[in-house]
Amino acid sequence: MARELALIGCGNMGSAIIRGILEAGLLAPEEITVSSPSAVTADRLSGELGCTATTDNVEAAHDAHIVILAVKPHLIEVVAREIEPALADGAIVVSIAAGVTLARLHAVLGDDRKIVRAMPNLPAMVGEGMSALSAGAQVDPAEINRVKRLFEGFGKAVVVPERQMDAVVAVSGSGPAYVCLFIEALADAGVAEGMGRADAYAFAEQTVLGTARCLLETGTHPAVLKDRVSSPAGTTIEAVATLEERGLRSAVIEAARICAQRNRELS
Repeated sequence: MARELALIGCGNMGSAIIRGILEAGLLAPEEITVSSPSAVTADRLSGELGCTATTDNVEAAHDAHIVILAVKPHLIEVVAREIEPALADGAIVVSIAAGVTLARLHAVLGDDRKIVRAMPNLPAMVGEGMSALSAGAQVDPAEINRVKRLFEGFGKAVVVPERQMDAVVAVSGSGPAYVCLFIEALADAGVAEGMGRADAYAFAEQTVLGTARCLLETGTHPAVLKDRVSSPAGTTIEAVATLEERGLRSAVIEAARICAQRNRELS
C-alpha cells in the first residue's frame, strides 16, 4: 500500500519538518517513513514520533505519494538518482537542497516528474519557520497546495517563482545568522553597560522576538514602529542615528546581495 510521505535525511531540518507535520496533525505517524544512513538516527526519530524507520532510501521512497529530500546539496543528485526507479507514477518529489535548481533535479529524475523546490529556514525547529516553494511545470495547483500545507505545519510557507529563490536564501534562508549577529552585538552592548551576560542575552532575544511578533500580528510597517519608539531628542533616535551613520542598512543589504550571488554560483 502506498504511504503518504517519505523523508530522506533525518538531520536537524528533516527532523523539524516531520515533527511539525505530526504536531500539526496533518499526517499520522503510520503514514510516514523516514530514512537515514545512520540506523541510530532513524531509529531515534522513529521511537520519538512513531513513524517507520529505515536506512534504505529506495525502500522509503517506494510508492510514497510525497518524497522529501532533506539531504545536503552535494548529495542531492546522488540520492535522487538512487530513488528514481522506486518512485510511484505521480509522486511529488520535494527538495530542500539550497542552490539546486528544478532543472538540475529534472535532469536526474526526468522531465515528466513532479518536483517542488523548497527553502525552509532554521526557525522551523521551533515551529516558526519561513519556507518558500517553487513548483515545476508538471505540478498542478492542488499538488503545490498539498505540499504548502505540510510546510505550514512548522511555520509559514509561500509559493514563489523559482527566479526569486536566490533572494529567499539571502533573506530568510541565511537571515537567522544575521539576526544572531545582531542579538550577540546587542547583548555585548548590555554587558558593556553593566548587565550580566545571561540577562543581556535574555533582554536582546526577547526584544527581537517581541518586535517581530508585533510587526507580524499588527501588520505595522517597521518604519512606523521605529518612529513610535523614537521620541524627539530622545535616546532611541540618537541610537538610530548612530546605526545609520555606521552603515547598518547598507551592510545588511550588501551581505544579502553577496549571499544571493553565492547561491547563484552554487546552482
